Amino acid sequence: MALVLTFVAIGLLVGLSVIAGKHRTVKAIDVAGLNFLTPVVRLCYGEEPHKQLKDIGRFIVVPAFAVCVFVAAWFVVSDKIQTKSGKLPDPLETWQSAKSILQFHTRENDKQQAYNLTGEDRENKLKEVEEQLAGLQSRVDSANELVAEAKQSAADSLTEQIAPLQAKYDELKQKYDAAKKTRETELKELAATAAVQDSKTDYLAGVRSHRKRLDTEKDHLRDLKSEISALRAVKNPEVAAALAAQTAVAEERQYLQKMQDQLTSSNRTTKIEKEQAKLAAAEAKLDAAPPAELYRAATSVVRSEDRIESIATSEYAKPATLPFQTARSVLCVFFGFFLGSAIAIPIGVLCGLSKTFMAAMTPFIAAFKPVSPIVWLPVALIIVGGFIPDPDKNPLIQWLWDLPWLGKYQINPAFIASAITVALCSLWATMVNTAFGVASVEKDHINVARVLRLGFWDRLFKIVLPSALPLVFAGLRISLGVGWMVLIAAELLSSSEGIGKFVWDQFNNGASDSFAKMVVVVFVVGVIGLALDRMMIVFQRLVSFDGAPTAI
Repeated sequence: MALVLTFVAIGLLVGLSVIAGKHRTVKAIDVAGLNFLTPVVRLCYGEEPHKQLKDIGRFIVVPAFAVCVFVAAWFVVSDKIQTKSGKLPDPLETWQSAKSILQFHTRENDKQQAYNLTGEDRENKLKEVEEQLAGLQSRVDSANELVAEAKQSAADSLTEQIAPLQAKYDELKQKYDAAKKTRETELKELAATAAVQDSKTDYLAGVRSHRKRLDTEKDHLRDLKSEISALRAVKNPEVAAALAAQTAVAEERQYLQKMQDQLTSSNRTTKIEKEQAKLAAAEAKLDAAPPAELYRAATSVVRSEDRIESIATSEYAKPATLPFQTARSVLCVFFGFFLGSAIAIPIGVLCGLSKTFMAAMTPFIAAFKPVSPIVWLPVALIIVGGFIPDPDKNPLIQWLWDLPWLGKYQINPAFIASAITVALCSLWATMVNTAFGVASVEKDHINVARVLRLGFWDRLFKIVLPSALPLVFAGLRISLGVGWMVLIAAELLSSSEGIGKFVWDQFNNGASDSFAKMVVVVFVVGVIGLALDRMMIVFQRLVSFDGAPTAI
């Protein structure tokens, strides 16, 4: 799959170079920081083929080969690393877990749509789901039979492997028990004759020898028992495959049953129709109610109206899936990144302009820069909790929840505290780089500004900041990378809905595929971090004027 995607990407690049031209394509690649693709474009135009092929081998083929070596080593090592949570998942198991995560997300979206379906669309979808359920029973029976057969075969094979070891264990245990009794009897008989001091010394040596032999025999039996336990602990691949197939069918059946439920009794339209029928009955009782029963009848009508209104505005209680949590994490890191940048850039500018201000800020930078996010997060949680004790009654939180796109992410105090932690841990690189960039503005530029009699603000926005922008964006790039690393730990500790919480939930879950899902998250975090870094490289290149490379 990766090779196919690579060839597709190269094909698209070749097509782009033909349409846009060599120089434009090379310039776009350079701005994007993807300079390893430049030899491909130059080769398409026949520019120094030998040199371009050499660069392609160095910058594309060698890294691709290194990835293949990594995957092969992963396959080898995964079988040798055993943990309490099972063995290290290999690449295929990790890929299957990734597909499972995506499938869960897709199915939850289907349930959400089914909850909102009405009229003919709901009837057609219900018919489709019922047909799938009817055809699923044969697969369930087949999967159950395969599991039973695989377990029986594995049990027979295990019994065959363990039988010789168990027989040897039983034989040795009986032999060692008899030898123990014999030695103890002999020692008890010798005790009567060990009256003098020399005899007691010999007797004590005999007891020591007896205890040493007991320990040796116990170690031997323990080794045999461990060998038997190790054989029992080995997972049979046929059983694992049969159980995986059974689980997949069971999950599909549960999904279809839930879909059927969302299209019938739990469907929003169906529930509204039921409540409307109850409202009609309540109104009829209200019309016929005597004065003594009027209050109760009117209350019943009002309650029915409230339930209808509540159901009409309700949504499917969709659990947080990894794609949703990933989007929320990215939103949180940008929130913290922009907050930190809003603090760091002005202070950095002041530090660069004034050595006195820089001297005043140095103790704070030196003291707070090394502070761990694990320290900042509880402080942020306490402060945010003090300002927002009850999110359901806070006007700012309610306003954020009512926003069209942002509202679905349910920004809460934990989200805000995580973002503040990101800001506090990531702003230092931007602050230092901004100060260095402002302080490094060439004196000739400042002298020209003085000759032109530019005011302070004109000098700042027309001379100082444009000259410092490359270093400012270099600091922003570092800050965004630091913020992304910090965020995962902050979400894990604060239980804020995001990638960190997903990892923590899988760690505590203990399911058979939890370990593999955590490995999937490793790659998700890495790919997103790479994308964020590439994005900042583009911005950095756009404001750079010296042509210096910004990325490997």
